[in-house]
Parts: sequence; structure tokens; C-alpha cells
Amino acid sequence: MQGELEEALGQVLGEPTRIVVAGRTDAGVHALGQVASFETDREIPGTLRRALNALTGRDVAVNALAEAPEGFNARFSATSRRYRYRLETASVPSPFERERALHWPYPFDRELADRCAAAVRGVHDFSAFTPTDTRHRHFHREVLDAAWSEGQRPGDSILAFEIEADAFLRGMVRALVGTILEVAGGRRDPADLERLLNGGARAEAGDSVAARGLYLLRVAY
Repeated sequence: MQGELEEALGQVLGEPTRIVVAGRTDAGVHALGQVASFETDREIPGTLRRALNALTGRDVAVNALAEAPEGFNARFSATSRRYRYRLETASVPSPFERERALHWPYPFDRELADRCAAAVRGVHDFSAFTPTDTRHRHFHREVLDAAWSEGQRPGDSILAFEIEADAFLRGMVRALVGTILEVAGGRRDPADLERLLNGGARAEAGDSVAARGLYLLRVAY
């Protein structure tokens, strides 16, 4: 996404243009509410959004443009980010959800999953939920909200985990969801997750779930 936008901006503005994105995502992760910023001395044409959408691929769409205050940075000016992870619990997976949700036809104890979500809220050490080989130096994050919800339509087989925090470690959401699924499936005690929220080795937590079920929903400033 970043490379496509930078190339398109360069074509429209007539100069190489670097952008800053609010959150970097792994390949396969969806971004519904990504924010990007850039600086330029060139005059911004009123047709910029339409031009960018014409030049980028079908997987990228620019929904809105606005002039930002001086010093604004899409990444460092953010106060929180919100993600959603989607599970499809039907016994037979829908082809329409193949790249949009993780197929999960396994036991899922909603009460245990909700207990895990409640435990995640607050300030914790998330060392166990990010790769050991990391550039992060500080591992405490404040989770403002975390909860499971069901699909909105009757018979919907989708479960979703939403989480909002002041910042995220690399791979944190996918590792958290993978660990919660082990608890909800009866393969791990809930107290184990609660212990890991005080810090621990990555190998002690569950496997990371697939990227295709993860969505960056919005960024707050």
C-alpha cells in the first residue's frame, strides 16, 4: 500500500513523495482505517483523491483527504489504534470469507474468551506476545478496550475480537488471539494468560493466528 501511494503521489505532484502511515501491517492484514501523511510544497489539486484512486491498484482506496496542522505525523501523532480479528465458526467455510476471516470450526467457550478479553484490558507487559527478535525496547502497553462480539445477522457464523490500545507491539494482536483461542478451546488455563500479561517469553504464549482475519479499524488523534 505505501509503495503504491508514494508512486501515485509522485506522478500527480511531479516529485518523489514519501508518506508516513499510522500503522504497519503484515502481509495479508486488512486496513479499513489506515491514515497516511506527507509533506509537500506543491499545490494540491482538487482532483487529488480521484487521481490517486485511478493510479493505485484495486486493493487500495483513498477515502478522504484533509490538510493537517503543522507537525502532524500519521504515526507519532496517534493516541490509539483499534483492530478487529474475525473468526468464521461454520463447519463448512464460506468461499466469501476465505481471505477475510480465519475458519475456526473448533470448540470455543465464549465465557472463557470473555474472561480473557477482560484480563487484557489495562496496562500490561506484552513481551510474550511479540517476536523475540524485535526492535521494541519497551513492552508495556495500555489496552483501552477488548471484547468479543457475534455477527449482526441471524445465523451469522462470525465471531470478532476487537481491541484498542495506546500502541501495539509487532504481532501483538495475532499472538493474543492465538493464545485466547487455546484458552477458549480448553487447551490452556485462563490463569496462564493472566500470568503472561505480566511478561514472559514468546514461546510461552500461543501460536499467532493467520494474518487474513486481522483488520486495522481506525486510528485516533
